[in-house]
Amino acid sequence: MNLEYLIEKEIDEKKQGEALSIKNNLSTSKKMYLESYGCQMNFSDSEIVASILTSEGFTTTKNIEEADLVLVNTCSIREKAEQTVRNRLKEYNAIKKKQNPKMIVGVLGCMAERLKEKLLEEEKLVDIVVGPDAYRDLPDLIKQADDGRKAVNVILSKEETYAEINPVRLGGNGVTAFVSITRGCDNMCTFCVVPFTRGRERSRNPESIVNECKELLADGYKEVTLLGQNVDSYLWFGGGAKKEFNNLSNQEKSLSLNFAQLMELVAKISPKLRVRFSTSNPQDMTDDVLLVMAKYDNICNYIHLPVQSGNNRILEIMKRGYTKEEYLHRIAKIRDILPDCAISMDMISGFCTETAEEHKETLNLMDKVKFDFGYIFKYSERPNTPAQRKWKDDIPEETKQKRLAEVIDLQIKHSLIKNKETIGNEYEILIEGESKKDKNKLFGRTKQNKVVIVDKKSYKSGDFLHVIIEDCTSATLIGKVK
Repeated sequence: MNLEYLIEKEIDEKKQGEALSIKNNLSTSKKMYLESYGCQMNFSDSEIVASILTSEGFTTTKNIEEADLVLVNTCSIREKAEQTVRNRLKEYNAIKKKQNPKMIVGVLGCMAERLKEKLLEEEKLVDIVVGPDAYRDLPDLIKQADDGRKAVNVILSKEETYAEINPVRLGGNGVTAFVSITRGCDNMCTFCVVPFTRGRERSRNPESIVNECKELLADGYKEVTLLGQNVDSYLWFGGGAKKEFNNLSNQEKSLSLNFAQLMELVAKISPKLRVRFSTSNPQDMTDDVLLVMAKYDNICNYIHLPVQSGNNRILEIMKRGYTKEEYLHRIAKIRDILPDCAISMDMISGFCTETAEEHKETLNLMDKVKFDFGYIFKYSERPNTPAQRKWKDDIPEETKQKRLAEVIDLQIKHSLIKNKETIGNEYEILIEGESKKDKNKLFGRTKQNKVVIVDKKSYKSGDFLHVIIEDCTSATLIGKVK
């Protein structure tokens, strides 16, 4: 069985490792080759980088041999992703040595911050290292590298949100786009490197978010995804610094803006603009968010709500901030207020000290919820995280794989059940592009984020179509245009 089965959608959506490019490139003497790995935030960051460097006269290329600048935007959240990036850096350097000695190689993002000394000094794989809060410094760092100096800036910021930078959309479908609303994270889950590689959480100016969404609509985009490590903790007050809402005075509360209010502002831009968001955290999601979703037809009925484990002891040592019972209560609220809402999750198998009985509790929780789909991984110990410092990674690899397979098998079963429930029903889908398996078919998504395949006929990307679901697999719906 392919253990990556349920991650297939995620990899497809994120175009993992694809050379990103700007449409309608202009002739220029400076060319950059940009790859991005990992989460949606990394791809959003790549668009910010492209915007900064486009203003410096760079354009993109998909031919690495002709690139003056090669950048890889990295992920450190799992060991496999980090090793993939390290292998790519070795390939870049082989090309540089044999074909293009003047090429500058740079690493951006989370892995850059975590491994700066190794990448620059020990392994000598890169010329530039730039952390996620230092992209504005790229032009100066490139000049330093041109002069033969090693260039590095991985300083984390408490204020940087790149609010006024209009991202260059890289090789997308021209239909859907990510809009970053927060940066960093304050949750400090014990297994996660994000707070250390992306810094403290800060919220972006709501006016800049709304303006970016308006510009996307004017440019022909039909859907935006509001993006953050934890969108539900979005809170704008004054300079956007994170403050606990309960600690604000009544006057301050009247001047603040939370996530539910921000989402309503975006939904009001136009009923023709679909709105999604990712990612939510169970302990921070409020009923207000659900009520706004129910109020506006253009806000999609889909919530990605990571759970990570179905056992309270494991959740506690993960420092997730909720119990199994509280998580199930939030699920019940979602289904009460939004009966047709699809729900997906993240799950980690084989976390430190997890017992066989605790693993069974995870399976039991899945049976209770029956998620529409999920992103499922075995535990990958990350250096310098609280989990790595406090607990031994003591679950044998064979046991991790077995538990992972059991979680995936159960989720495939649940996904098929949930998809079969759609057969015979009518949905509105937004066409995003051509099916990779059949050029005579197109794919789109329902508001529940389910992929639907339809005959191409005369339809095109960006069309809204009403379809009747006729068949399904555990991953895809087959529809007929009404």
